[in-house]
Amino acid sequence: MKIVVVEDEIRIREGICNLIHKMFSQHEIAGEAENGEEGLTLIRNLRPELVITDIRMESMDGLQMLTQLQAEGIKFKAIVLSAYSEFTYAQEAIKLGVNEYLLKPIVVSDFAQAIKSIERQMEEEKTDNPQILGDMENIMFGIIYGGMQPNEELYQFIQKKYKFSGSETFAEVQIYVGKEHAGKKYADRSEKMKHELTAELDKKEDLKYCILDNPKEYMLLLILYKCKELAKVERWFQNYIMQYYGKNSRQEIGCGWTNVDGITQLKEATQTLAKYMEWNIALGGTIMISYPKILQVQTFPCVYPIDLENEMKIALCTYDMTKVNKCMQRFKSYFADGQVYRPKEIKESYVRFLWAMMNLAKEIGTLREENVEQQKILETIMNAVSLMQLEQVFEEVLENITPDVQMENGTASLTIKRAKSMIQEFYDTGITLDEITTRLNITPEYLGTQFHREVGVNFSTFIKELRMKKAKELLLGSNMKLYEIAEKVGYTDAKYFSRVFRESTGQLPAEYRKTNK
Repeated sequence: MKIVVVEDEIRIREGICNLIHKMFSQHEIAGEAENGEEGLTLIRNLRPELVITDIRMESMDGLQMLTQLQAEGIKFKAIVLSAYSEFTYAQEAIKLGVNEYLLKPIVVSDFAQAIKSIERQMEEEKTDNPQILGDMENIMFGIIYGGMQPNEELYQFIQKKYKFSGSETFAEVQIYVGKEHAGKKYADRSEKMKHELTAELDKKEDLKYCILDNPKEYMLLLILYKCKELAKVERWFQNYIMQYYGKNSRQEIGCGWTNVDGITQLKEATQTLAKYMEWNIALGGTIMISYPKILQVQTFPCVYPIDLENEMKIALCTYDMTKVNKCMQRFKSYFADGQVYRPKEIKESYVRFLWAMMNLAKEIGTLREENVEQQKILETIMNAVSLMQLEQVFEEVLENITPDVQMENGTASLTIKRAKSMIQEFYDTGITLDEITTRLNITPEYLGTQFHREVGVNFSTFIKELRMKKAKELLLGSNMKLYEIAEKVGYTDAKYFSRVFRESTGQLPAEYRKTNK
């Protein structure tokens, strides 16, 4: 909404504008004035939805300005500010229809509450009055996403303006566009799609339509009405529109169709169809989900590819990221074998595979945990309505799996970098602090102090953690015997290795392998 601020104290005026910019950036500060006379001119010219004004100002005060605007029949909401708490000011403001009355100094929480109250009032007025809503798009949006209740006044309005009774059967098409695809954001893709749909639908003289934009769900909602042959249009939509958008990628969009018996059923029908949009995951982007026909689809039981998961684990343990990528590609194509699986089972398989990948990467220290929110990933997968969403989650996780994450440290000195490189190269030989300092020509005391200062742990802890990390990789990624693994990570005594491993992980090596492999 457009807002005009009328306040003679510049610091308060600027403070109000800054608050609105920070807390309510969706609204526009259309103008500012330092007294009632300037405010009167601004409001006459700009016709804002909200006026925020002080009471006491020179030349013309806020109440005088509001009185004059009321006499001229100019409509707007008003928030009045006053440093005076006398009842007479509040009384006069109420008579003028002021919506909110705030005392100075302004309390931020009270100001925010006042703006939210104005927003609610405007929304209620908008959804209660079809004359204000005007366009069919706004009416439909108000019924589906707002609090508008269809009533006799609404029926009369759309009958008069659109020659549409509101009780006829019409169709709803939900089109999931996606947050981003092939580098293009939702706003660009949805705008292009609206333009293309409009061009095609305008060719059909036997139906009317409106297109609603729901950016929060990355979805377009198409309402078709005044059509006598909806079944024919549904076939046309499947055979032409779906093929047009799905020909380049079966995962590009998700689409659903349902018929609605009268405008009163519109909101419920929208919610019902939304529950079945996830079937796009199972059927692909060239098949339109038609409710209630989708209830009759026959499915096959989904068998989780455990062998593929084990291959991925071995590749991850050996840092073979090329093979990890291939495993992921094979997993994604696993569900495109010509059979139809329940989307819930596909989602659960994705969760299981990704959790196995992330947990192992976390165990061996190659997951950038700060960039991966597992709860957010879980919610994204379970709410997904297209394969494109699931694959984007895969890519996000893969981007945050990097070999030797724990070894990266851009602030380490050259000496510590050289020491860490030597540890990486000779950890399996039982290399000691003294041996490294001899090679680097420095004292053990100096290296020990610098190492702890820059790395955050002492030398012995660092090399032990590295050996345990390598041991985990070999336990999960190979079939080597325990004594062989002990030797491989720098321990000549397998029993001592087992004791150190249990102190580090809480499990003996054999138990760890059995639990995680």
